Amino acid sequence: MRYCINCCIHLLSNDLHRQCFRCCGPNHNNQKCPVCKGENKIPLYTDSKQMKLLAVLEVRTDHSESWNGFFCLRKGKLCSLIFGLIIMTLVMASYILTGAKHGLLLIPSPFHYGAFTSNPSLMDNESLSDMKDHYQPSKMNISYVKDYPSIKLIIDTITSKIEFITRQRPDLEELRKEEPHMFSVIPNKFLPNSKNPCWYEEYRGNTTTDPYATNSYALYSKRFRTIFDYLRKVFWNHLYHYKDKHYRLRCLPHFYIIGQPKCGTTDLYDRLRLHPDVRFSAIKEPHWWTRKRFGIIRLRDGFHDRYPVEDYLDLFDLAAHQIQGVLQSEERGKMNNIIIGEASASTMWDNNAWIFFYDNSTEGEPPFLIQDFIHAFQPNAKLIIMLRDPVERLYSDYLYFASANKSVEDFHEKVAESLQLFENCMLDYSLRACVYNNTLNNAMPVRLQVGLYVVYLLDWLTVFDKDQILVLRLEDHASNVKYTMHMVFQFLDLGPLSEKEEALITKSPASNTRRPEDRSLGPMLPTTKAILRDFYRPFNTKLAQVLFDDAFLWKRT
Repeated sequence: MRYCINCCIHLLSNDLHRQCFRCCGPNHNNQKCPVCKGENKIPLYTDSKQMKLLAVLEVRTDHSESWNGFFCLRKGKLCSLIFGLIIMTLVMASYILTGAKHGLLLIPSPFHYGAFTSNPSLMDNESLSDMKDHYQPSKMNISYVKDYPSIKLIIDTITSKIEFITRQRPDLEELRKEEPHMFSVIPNKFLPNSKNPCWYEEYRGNTTTDPYATNSYALYSKRFRTIFDYLRKVFWNHLYHYKDKHYRLRCLPHFYIIGQPKCGTTDLYDRLRLHPDVRFSAIKEPHWWTRKRFGIIRLRDGFHDRYPVEDYLDLFDLAAHQIQGVLQSEERGKMNNIIIGEASASTMWDNNAWIFFYDNSTEGEPPFLIQDFIHAFQPNAKLIIMLRDPVERLYSDYLYFASANKSVEDFHEKVAESLQLFENCMLDYSLRACVYNNTLNNAMPVRLQVGLYVVYLLDWLTVFDKDQILVLRLEDHASNVKYTMHMVFQFLDLGPLSEKEEALITKSPASNTRRPEDRSLGPMLPTTKAILRDFYRPFNTKLAQVLFDDAFLWKRT
């Protein structure tokens, strides 16, 4: 090696190099030292090959020289560190002040909305699960977002954007144009001596024809095949024969249990089906109005062939057979007391599929809702809604549907992320557009929107009268089953029961309770509960006003 081998060739700056003991010593050669000559590169020769120093060389010196060089280097590092901290502090201060000005959280909202698409062909090559992945928020660490005041900024932004605006009802002709086959199958007049909307339909098959060969419920679900096997055996015996023609009785439900999920609808269904005058569809939750008629079997599987209305009507054949038996009995002309119910808990709120089938949306809002079509065919239908504290409903929903890694901390983080997604939508679109937006609802880790009861109820009240809707609270049902069941019986105009029949209905154990492994997780974090209380408060307040009942404020839960 050449040039100043005994001096500090540790790539120091010129100033530090000049202060070095060796550089100022008697053996120092200014002509040979490249640093003293102002050069920035120090050539070395090792094994006759020239190389450039890109790293600090380790040079053996005596003890005093090592400490002298160390203090020179430490001074430079300390200056750099202080300068870096000042810059970082200025950047963070600017960011915090900007965020406070706009009411933003300290972490960025991960979901950015583009235009709402209303092109039905979008799903030709892209499933719902693909759409969810496409709009999935970026991964981020939000474990530190447990500070209540920080998330409160998001809630305040959402609250400031809430407007309960009455929607415009579509015309009947618009509904006919959208669903011509449905209107061709279901008549506008029904049999006068039945509480249910029933009618006779000509059957053109013969004794060897399988009436359920193409039923989608039977094709896609093995657990329903036993039911359809029984219906095949008794089908021909329940046809009405008149003038060499065969007719089958078709019926729609007299009442619907329309919501909400995790609010006790299963328990209400199990008790009602014990009533001697009540019959339900062959499947508890057909989800036809909300999903199956659009071809949705499971959201993660995308779209399949759409279930025609005939498949839905097949589910009420068991009840229709019993009704027909009464209609053709010796007491013909007597009012049939049997009523049919349907209990899909998605009916009240799930309008996610509209964006793929219906055009002419107004600023992202659906032009048609489920209730528009139900009312078009059944203007006298009765609707039962079971609700619970939306905060507890959301936690129960999380425990039921989350498959792995369930914890109160994980629930808290999912709530925080969902609130940010909902806030992003509310900054650009109306409350109704966000509540019914498929992309947002699939992206949120927890279903916040299901607890916005008043938004859905107000939309149902645009087509149905208030006296056609019975709204119950799960808290009341759990504390006094007998009282709530009497309210339901009275609402449905059901006849009196014997003491034995009533005891069977009211004293049965509760259905679909929380699983033991979920109960072991305990309640949600107090901070999470406070956050959700603030989020749902304006919606609960409006709900209590609409129903004239402060119990729906859920202050004591």
